[in-house]
Amino acid sequence: MGIGNEVVHGFPHLDTARRAITALYKRLSFDGLSAYATSVVPADVAFGDQDDLHLGTQRVARALVQHLRLPEARMIVSFRGMEHAAGVELAAGPEYFIELNDRFRDHRRDIGAALAHEITHVLLHRLGLGFPGTRDNEILTDTVTTYLGAGWLLLDAFRQDGVSSQKLGYLTPEEFGYVLAKRSLLFGEDPSPWFTSPQAYEAYASGRARALRDEQQPPLTAAGWTGRHRYAKDRRHAQEQPGTTAPDGSPYAFEGGRSGLRVSFDCPTCHQRIRVPVRGRVRARCGLCRTVLECDT
Repeated sequence: MGIGNEVVHGFPHLDTARRAITALYKRLSFDGLSAYATSVVPADVAFGDQDDLHLGTQRVARALVQHLRLPEARMIVSFRGMEHAAGVELAAGPEYFIELNDRFRDHRRDIGAALAHEITHVLLHRLGLGFPGTRDNEILTDTVTTYLGAGWLLLDAFRQDGVSSQKLGYLTPEEFGYVLAKRSLLFGEDPSPWFTSPQAYEAYASGRARALRDEQQPPLTAAGWTGRHRYAKDRRHAQEQPGTTAPDGSPYAFEGGRSGLRVSFDCPTCHQRIRVPVRGRVRARCGLCRTVLECDT
């Protein structure tokens, strides 16, 4: 896992994070994800300055192993000087060796965040779930860590003041907020009281606003007037000129001709592609995450 002082903001990795959410649903199923409806609680991963470094680290690691439902995995954690924040040796198990940057000896409040990312690597290894390329695979790991209820720790590790900044992971703070908000909308869990970093709360609010926009895109009935007007114009064009899809950047695309026009769009929950006929009010049910969507096509 990377660590950096130059913090990138915004949503440059959003498409990859959305693909990661879809891949997680496909691998675990809706029922499997339901087992993670409760996030790891702050008390289970708290680390005080008075705690023994190694015993405290092992305690936090055990709590995260249990939360991520890896009961047979044993984490052996050590500290050394290294470029990155942390790393894990992936093997057949049941023992996995995690190395943490020596800086965590003096920044113990962030040990849980570093361990959450590395232990999720172990989970993904066991699930056989990965993306090609280091960058995309690390974004997958950040996304899964967050969606399964341990990633609020990574967002809370983001701190910034006038002279310095710190962030763990590969997602931007706002992207962590986005994925965390997706989880919150699914399970009805509000993570904001757990943040100790004011910057983390601000990033969560920004990410949540972006996540809510996913549920307000046409052809969903919750779309605003501007989106509905643009959709009607694009639909009319597709009906008049069969084979036309939609302008670049549109959240939907049209398929077929006058007599069988269909519109496709991403499910706002799992981002699986959904296709429905263009015939006015339609209720669609996502086959992957079971979300029922009210549409006006």
